[in-house]
Amino acid sequence: MEMQRILAAGNVRQYNVRRYGAAILAALAALLIRQLLVPALGLENPFHTAWAAVVLSAWYCGVGPAIVAILLDLIGVWYWFLPPAGSFQLANPKAGISGILGFAVFSGFIVALGEAHRRSLARSRWAEEQLRRTHAELEHRVQERTAELSAANQSLMELSGQLQQLRDDERKQIARELHDSVGQLLAAMSMNVATVQSQSHKLDRAAANAVSENAAILQQIGKEIRTLSHLLHPPLLDAAGLASALRWYVDGFSERSKIKVEMEIPPEFRRLSDQMEITIFRLVQECLTNIHRHSGSSTATIVILQDDNIVVVEVKDAGKGIPLDKQLELSSGRTGVGFRGMRERLRQFGGDLNIQSDTGGTFVSVRIPLPATAASTLEAEKAS
Repeated sequence: MEMQRILAAGNVRQYNVRRYGAAILAALAALLIRQLLVPALGLENPFHTAWAAVVLSAWYCGVGPAIVAILLDLIGVWYWFLPPAGSFQLANPKAGISGILGFAVFSGFIVALGEAHRRSLARSRWAEEQLRRTHAELEHRVQERTAELSAANQSLMELSGQLQQLRDDERKQIARELHDSVGQLLAAMSMNVATVQSQSHKLDRAAANAVSENAAILQQIGKEIRTLSHLLHPPLLDAAGLASALRWYVDGFSERSKIKVEMEIPPEFRRLSDQMEITIFRLVQECLTNIHRHSGSSTATIVILQDDNIVVVEVKDAGKGIPLDKQLELSSGRTGVGFRGMRERLRQFGGDLNIQSDTGGTFVSVRIPLPATAASTLEAEKAS
């Protein structure tokens, strides 16, 4: 702190020396120029150049330096230019003293105006500095808030990804329980009913019909349980990959909904990460469900492409399309639980979802960038 005060005092001292030095030089320069102009102007009106020195000193150097410049010019003009030249005596005291007083008075006005200008300029600079500091502080606060918001958004994205992961794990667990526990119980009941049914000739007709109906009901329940289990988490997704799981789902969907679905997926489609495969599967599942519920289309097309750095998924129907107001709500994220869920799933991979719809149908396009490791693996496989 002491060193800073010493440096600050030194800077002030240097600044004052520069101000007074500039004023003295201006006063001396004014006297020298006036001396050079004597052959042309004579000794009449000797304060011509002195005014310029006073204005310069008052405007840029301050009150003290301006007063020094005025005194120097008064002494110099009195000595060199007021008759008799080279003496402080006055040939015409009344005229000489009047000129000196007039110069002093008007110089005072000039100094006052210059000081007002300097103070106004100082206030303007102070205001600009304060504005600059305030702007810098606000910019710093905005950057801090932006960083906090980015961190909060990142945390929300991570939390959303974790929730999606938990949901998928829960679906997988429920599907496994349905298949292993409920499915085994239904199989045991079916075997018991089959045993009773083998002895149905010993029952009356009504009891035999009831046994047959129970066997058919159990068979239907088993089929529904398997379908539900596979929809919750298709086992083919883990065993054979996305392409096989989608073909199984599309075939079942077409059979249940009577909607003709064409799917284009290249035979060389490579395996992706578990999370990316389940994301694409749920995306196609949601799109086909919306087509069945809302579009009224009898056909649908699915195209899945895999490039070096990106996976593209396109789903198109020929239905009645989405109303414009509904499209605006979907784009703003205010409605559409299914589409909102899609965007949440895609966000964790850096993917984007685009929806185009008119009276000729709806087109959903998804682009998911592949991680660097997956892309390099795919390029290595292509090279080999």
